[in-house]
Amino acid sequence: MSYEVVFTNARIALPGRVVPGNLVIRGGRIAELEPGGGPVWGSLDCGGDLVMPGMVEIHTDNLEKHVVPRPGVAWPIGSAVLAHDAQVAASGITTVCDAVTVGDIWNDPSRTGMLRDMVRALDEASAARSLRAEHLLHLRAELSHGNLLDGFEQLSTNPRARVVTLMDHTPGQRQFADEAVYRRYYQGKTRLGDREMDELLERHRQSQRRHAAPNRARVLEIARARGFVMGSHDDASAAHVDEAAGSGLAFSEFPTTEEAARRARETGLGILVGAPNVVRGSSHSGNVSALGLARLGLVDLLSSDYVPASLVHGMARLHREGGMDLPSAIACVTSNPADLLGLGDRGRIEVGKRADVIRVDDRAEIPVVRATWRAGERVA
Repeated sequence: MSYEVVFTNARIALPGRVVPGNLVIRGGRIAELEPGGGPVWGSLDCGGDLVMPGMVEIHTDNLEKHVVPRPGVAWPIGSAVLAHDAQVAASGITTVCDAVTVGDIWNDPSRTGMLRDMVRALDEASAARSLRAEHLLHLRAELSHGNLLDGFEQLSTNPRARVVTLMDHTPGQRQFADEAVYRRYYQGKTRLGDREMDELLERHRQSQRRHAAPNRARVLEIARARGFVMGSHDDASAAHVDEAAGSGLAFSEFPTTEEAARRARETGLGILVGAPNVVRGSSHSGNVSALGLARLGLVDLLSSDYVPASLVHGMARLHREGGMDLPSAIACVTSNPADLLGLGDRGRIEVGKRADVIRVDDRAEIPVVRATWRAGERVA
């Protein structure tokens, strides 16, 4: 059910500007805008809080953390989906692309099974109208994996599949251009000894040589046929970006160097950076600072990646420390990702748009999402 809600005493984030005034949502849509409007009986007095579009998230790995909350602990999948969804909505995200990795670099059959279960549970929760946010799928294709295509072809038929990114986590390039970083990262996660890690590295390299090129060609063929939005993951060089642009990809996801980000700007690819990188001030992998890219005008889109709450916090830091005005920072988490995904009914506060709206107290260093509405119904 959609209710009428009247927001007064709000700072309303309109395209390109933030203005004081009133906002009415009715029948699940933005119904009225009144810049500078006065008090209205029965309205929600926002006390000067920011009222902005619900955020649109292109890439989050958060669901998997709820499915496996501790090593060796498998949580009931339906409960995990609801917990993830509640966290997303409370963070001000009204549309989320859940990122699922197809083709595990560890060749772990349990993760393959978990992937199927996660997608099935999302389907069931959506059909039961149990979800607060709208959930889409972001298929992360690990090109070096031998059995990638089996899972990818199946998942690509899911009606919620919207985004595909091409990934290659083979050590010695892209995110792990420094092999020592790869070793520290994965030995810390897996406790493998040096000899076991050496053997693993060699298996990964052999698998890449055998599978990456044919997998890339087939994934691109499927993604183009289905009209998916496509991105390139962890671009580290101008050559990586040129390859992506030449293949018709739309965005560069988490470029690891300034060189790659500059080339993405030159070729017209959207530039997506991680909000955790923005909030922390640096990359956990030792790659380029997202705030540094923002100061150079090389950020278009922000993703919460593995921390949903980082999205609104990262937006605020883009404004305060990244050289962006507030409307531009808001666009990185609302209209820009909505436009990239082809979701023209949301991402902006305009009469007639879907009433995905959040109320944010952004006056302190860490902004607080006070409430979230999706299609006019309060969900958090």
